[in-house]
Amino acid sequence: MFAVIRTGGKQYRVSPDTVLKVEKLAGEPGSTITFTDVLSVGSASGVSVGTPTVAGATVTATVIAQDRLAKVLIFKKRRRQNSRRKNGHRQEVTVLRVSGIIAEGHADPVPAEAPAAESPAASETPAA
Repeated sequence: MFAVIRTGGKQYRVSPDTVLKVEKLAGEPGSTITFTDVLSVGSASGVSVGTPTVAGATVTATVIAQDRLAKVLIFKKRRRQNSRRKNGHRQEVTVLRVSGIIAEGHADPVPAEAPAAESPAASETPAA
């Protein structure tokens, strides 16, 4: 199951247990954030695209950390003027782990850890 959410002016395609970095949000590490701005939801039963959002769909995520990205250097130079300026910027981000996607009409797929039950006679085929 997946969802497309909008936060911080950007769109992210997320699924359960996805770790992503988004623009800084208020919240301490360990707290839960709920996104109601869900643009589309997809599962094995199909895809729902909102107009503009999917009604009743929410994505919950847990805050892992408040972090900063790598430094971006800003260098301005005016040629033949002996004028230059060097600056740096580190964008603040929130690291999230998606814990669940809730949407009406979409069920979670069968977990991969639980294989379908097979009869022992069907799995053993003689090698010819």
